[in-house]
Amino acid sequence: MNTYLLSLIVFWIGVAGVFYIYIGYPLLVWLVRLLRPRPWRREDFEPPVSIVIAARNEEKDIESKLKNTLAIDYPTNKLEIIVVSDFSSDKTDNIVESFADKGVTLIRPEQRLGKTAAQNLGVSVSTGEIILFSDATTNYQADVLRRIIPNFADESIGCVGGKLDYHDPHETTVGRGASNYWSYETNLKVNESLAGSLIGVSGCLYAVRRSAYKPMYPEACSDFLIATVMRRQGLRTVFEPSAVCDEETNVSANQEFAMRTRIAAQTLSDLWRNVDMMNPSKSGFFAISLVSHKLLRYLTVVFFLLIFLASIVLASGSLFYLVILIMQALFWITGFLALIAFWRSSRRSVLTYPAYFVLITLASVAGLAKFLFGEKYEKWEPIRNNPDK
Repeated sequence: MNTYLLSLIVFWIGVAGVFYIYIGYPLLVWLVRLLRPRPWRREDFEPPVSIVIAARNEEKDIESKLKNTLAIDYPTNKLEIIVVSDFSSDKTDNIVESFADKGVTLIRPEQRLGKTAAQNLGVSVSTGEIILFSDATTNYQADVLRRIIPNFADESIGCVGGKLDYHDPHETTVGRGASNYWSYETNLKVNESLAGSLIGVSGCLYAVRRSAYKPMYPEACSDFLIATVMRRQGLRTVFEPSAVCDEETNVSANQEFAMRTRIAAQTLSDLWRNVDMMNPSKSGFFAISLVSHKLLRYLTVVFFLLIFLASIVLASGSLFYLVILIMQALFWITGFLALIAFWRSSRRSVLTYPAYFVLITLASVAGLAKFLFGEKYEKWEPIRNNPDK
């Protein structure tokens, strides 16, 4: 096989890979949802609920978070609020303790645990039949439990994820990119849920049947792994779009890059430790979703590299491939330059999309490298926005 023919094959394999990851898989999920829908039963009922908030140095937001949580429409005698302060060194604990007379419980471990281990601790001391996990910076709508709890009337449901609405009050390039990316992910979640099961949830709003919760290893990306934990027990993780919370996006590229890198590294590690669940003969369509939505998504850079390298070879003998090569080069160069310009908070522009795409691609590469070198993320320091930086 000559070099030109080999490059031609490599080029179209790369194109097919990128097409499948971003367009083909969403179409596949939509078809499965259409041809073999899996609805579930919803009924109004009021089981005891425990809300677990893992917090680390959240003095800026924890008071408003607790006020927001106490305003949730649910019987107070059936609602338990637990804040696990992960060895906070600021005023978080004092603020939480000031809400003790309103039924808020503070749990403070004797050493730093990390978010996932803190959540495990919160569940271990909880009493609710349903556990709702939240972040300290997330605002809930008052009817959030009225929306999310009815899904648990179906005994096949182990976990329910809510809808996260990102907002960007500073109107930044990174914020716009993150919001649009999340809109794409949200639409995909709707179809995955109706096709069978989500493969992950938004960490700031998801509920779990307490009887199905299994403590996770400290370095796990808990909001991703929880769906696999449920699937191993024959339970589904579904999406409830009417259960809504909102959060501010990151406003600077270094914040978004750090978060995306961590998520990529943790998710790849979780996939590796649960590689058996990527076998369709064991977990059915859930395995296809794991491979397509997560594994291949983080390996997209490999397909981009194949396309680019093959284009260099093909461009010497074809005007078509020369144009394709130039277009690729212009896109990546523009994205890199825009990303450098927008590395700190910046107003939105027409370069938002290439800049953000380059950012998440680089984060995937960094996350893959950290995974391959065995870096773990047991501890966490919440990234907080500062639009002036």
